[in-house]
Amino acid sequence: MIAELAKGMGITLKHFFQTPVTIQYPDVQRPVRNRFKGRHELKRYDNGLEKCIGCSLCAAACPADAIFVEAAENTDDERYSPGERFARVYEINMLRCIFCGYCEDACPTEAIVLEHNYELSFYDRQSAIYTKDMLIVDVPVNGRPTPQVVEPGVFTKAIPEMENPA
Repeated sequence: MIAELAKGMGITLKHFFQTPVTIQYPDVQRPVRNRFKGRHELKRYDNGLEKCIGCSLCAAACPADAIFVEAAENTDDERYSPGERFARVYEINMLRCIFCGYCEDACPTEAIVLEHNYELSFYDRQSAIYTKDMLIVDVPVNGRPTPQVVEPGVFTKAIPEMENPA
């Protein structure tokens, strides 16, 4: 009986000096792995234009049918992206999303990226639908907000040259 009690106390003493496995969330946030797929973000170019060209390939690749994209035409007086079109409406239903990353893989301009934010909580179904304003990142330091007025003929390609698509 005493030997078993001493054995149990030994195990307790051994674990007493080890670092705890549990963390005090939300005071301490656990670091995520590099491959973690969290909340979506819509990216911008350095000049402030949106990378999304409204092609809807992300919506077509989504197995959960969580993405809705409605495209509109760009003009030189009101330009949102370098292509002919931009995403006028971009919505992701986070209740449907399974965070598979197919949308990220399907995007030809690398506009949508699953980042490392995992704090997703909603009080109702309507707040689970993330709109374009919620998803798009802030304008870079040297960039200009959209819509931009540009010179005619500057943006002639639907998809700009990509430096390293890998």
